[in-house]
Amino acid sequence: MPKVTLRPASDDDASAIASIWQSGWADGHLGNVPDALVAVRTPESFQVRAVEGVAHTTVAVVGGVVAGFVMVVDDEVEQVYVGRAHRGSGVAALLLAEAERLVAAEGYREAWLAVVAGNARARSFYERSGWSDAGVFDYPANTADGPIPVPCHRYVKPVG
Repeated sequence: MPKVTLRPASDDDASAIASIWQSGWADGHLGNVPDALVAVRTPESFQVRAVEGVAHTTVAVVGGVVAGFVMVVDDEVEQVYVGRAHRGSGVAALLLAEAERLVAAEGYREAWLAVVAGNARARSFYERSGWSDAGVFDYPANTADGPIPVPCHRYVKPVG
């Protein structure tokens, strides 16, 4: 595994986060989410969301470059993405472990995250990482026009 440094994201990281997020989101979501959500997930939307989420984001840096990120809000691991060049390198596992640590540090006993039903690669990763599928639910994906329900699986893991 390459040398990976985890650190809180800064405003300067927002563009790299948005780029990784948009690419990874497309890989896991296209064909698996409602068309209405795909229509509003423009490059600009990822940039805006990356800027808005910086305070809740940890980045993984490899060789001076942002290789991936995780966003944690309260007990939810909202986003976990790794750039294509770093997939399979262990970066995702480090980010997920950091997310679990952050949730526990806030006093929660259990972390949770949502995975679209058709994202088999992500679901397999979470299961290998000790997360359990707690069932199907509609995740309210936030958009400028209000939430869009997205069929997902809720994954949980004890952390505290």
